[in-house]
Amino acid sequence: MLSQFGNLSELKQRLLFVLGALIVYRMGTFVPVPGVDPVAMMQLMDQQKGTVLDLFNMFSGGALQRMSVFALNVVPYISASIIVQLLATMLPSWQALRKEGESGRRILTQRTRWLTVALAVFQSLSVGMALQAQTMQGGVQVVVNPGTFFVVSTVIGLTAGTLFLMWLGEQITERGVGNGISLLILAGIVAGIPAAVGSTLQQLGDGQMNILTGLFIVALVVGVTWFVVFVERGQRRITVNYARRNGGSRAYQNQSSHLPLKLNMSGVIPAVFASSLIMFPATIANMGSAFAEVRVLREISNMLTPGEPLYMFVFGALIVLFAFFYTAMVFNSAETAENLKKSGALIPGIRPGKATADYIDGVMTRLTGIGALYLVAVCLLPTLLQTKLGVPFYFGGTSLLIVVVVLMDFTAQVQAHLVSSQYESLLKKTNLKNYGRAGSVKPGQ
Repeated sequence: MLSQFGNLSELKQRLLFVLGALIVYRMGTFVPVPGVDPVAMMQLMDQQKGTVLDLFNMFSGGALQRMSVFALNVVPYISASIIVQLLATMLPSWQALRKEGESGRRILTQRTRWLTVALAVFQSLSVGMALQAQTMQGGVQVVVNPGTFFVVSTVIGLTAGTLFLMWLGEQITERGVGNGISLLILAGIVAGIPAAVGSTLQQLGDGQMNILTGLFIVALVVGVTWFVVFVERGQRRITVNYARRNGGSRAYQNQSSHLPLKLNMSGVIPAVFASSLIMFPATIANMGSAFAEVRVLREISNMLTPGEPLYMFVFGALIVLFAFFYTAMVFNSAETAENLKKSGALIPGIRPGKATADYIDGVMTRLTGIGALYLVAVCLLPTLLQTKLGVPFYFGGTSLLIVVVVLMDFTAQVQAHLVSSQYESLLKKTNLKNYGRAGSVKPGQ
């Protein structure tokens, strides 16, 4: 396969475009917003460890810590996409757009873009106003010259950065390989790996970490990665029979197929939502002295610290809740059963219609339960590593899921391009493309 890679000019161009787009993205994460003191901003982010801001900073590859024009990353676009998906399953008029095919998809995409603009403006306005109120130790302000001009320039800069990333992600999807938005998030997460590995090696060199502990951590990371790949590829295949006429009035031939149901239908969405919600108390408590002095809020924030029993329970419960909620939103068992009925497909031993929908719903419920437990195990593992073993870098279950899922999708699409190119080369060799054209033998000649 690698020997034939040199002849695949289209695939090489697509991969080079992806590489170039990711380089542009990484360069943009170092372009700062005017008026922010970089040293004070670093101190502020150091105080936000374990909060929502720390999570967003990881997704943005440190852009939020440097307060660059890409600080918001593609978070507004992802939020807008989820909101549009929710509305498309709840509102009848939006449901009709989903069934209109390509024209309806274009309308929903346009609404997603406009909602992205609105969310980006709102979030950038909140960031600008919040930064003006931050004062570090020694009376140093994060914003050099607070005022209306700084807020306006921050809104323009951050909103423009988000819209550029949205456009760049769409260009990667169209001209490159894989999902552009997912690859941008992947690039942000992977950007923090060298620093994490360097910190671990430094601790090993200084004697702060045992060699056996380091080898155990490496083996554990590899094992968990293999487990995530194994589960993400897991499917429950329901046998489906199609009765098709083979000729004549009564001649039928049964053909069997499968209805594949993924074990983890919800993907990484439950982990992202649960991580964001459970970090809100700590985020509010660290926003300012007025909030920090609220005793109840401070106690709740302390109990929701990673490693605490309440944190483990609430985090796991939120993941399970969002796993069932999002799966029910993206997968409709009644619609699937109706489509099977229209195509003349039957599940052996199950009557078509409502009985088929109930059967698929029962199977999907059991799969979602197992998938939710798998997400809980993967997402709580980094907390145990940090609190029990003192791992010096954030081995995040959410980030690991994103990296593995995106890389699996990227690899699958590269393989699809390779197979397509081999198929086209086979057609050229057998001259099938020229069949029936000028120069071919015609009937009667």
